[in-house]
Amino acid sequence: MNVGVAHSEVNPNTRVMNSRGIWLAYIISVGVLHIVLLSIPFFSIPVVWTLTNVIHNLVMYLLLHTVKGTPFETPDQGKDRLLTHWEQIDYGTQCTSSRKFLSISPVVLYLLTSFYTKYDPAHFIVNTASLLSVLLPKLPQFHGVRVFGINKY
Repeated sequence: MNVGVAHSEVNPNTRVMNSRGIWLAYIISVGVLHIVLLSIPFFSIPVVWTLTNVIHNLVMYLLLHTVKGTPFETPDQGKDRLLTHWEQIDYGTQCTSSRKFLSISPVVLYLLTSFYTKYDPAHFIVNTASLLSVLLPKLPQFHGVRVFGINKY
């Protein structure tokens, strides 16, 4: 029995993306970010779309691929302390609905951004680099891999 723990999961990070309403909250938060950026008067529409895409991808990279461990006291004896949040989702099982959603949503945002920036070369390069920085760590080949030893400990 886990004293002081109010959940039944060994590690709640593994199931958080399967919670009720989390996908809707994710989409709404991206929409709110976009509306807030649109309300800034000196930003043009292409700049707002690029900023929305880059901020979204930066935040998702930091939250999913940089932060390690769990914010909860877990009885796993430190097994998950060296894993990023992405590696913990669905106990590391690849190609689940949560992982597909988190992989497809940056692509959809990228396509929308490319369309609304009218494929301007400068915006296109920034958005493509941003997309690749978020999609490459999600590949199954990079599960548990620390490139150049970055984020090893």
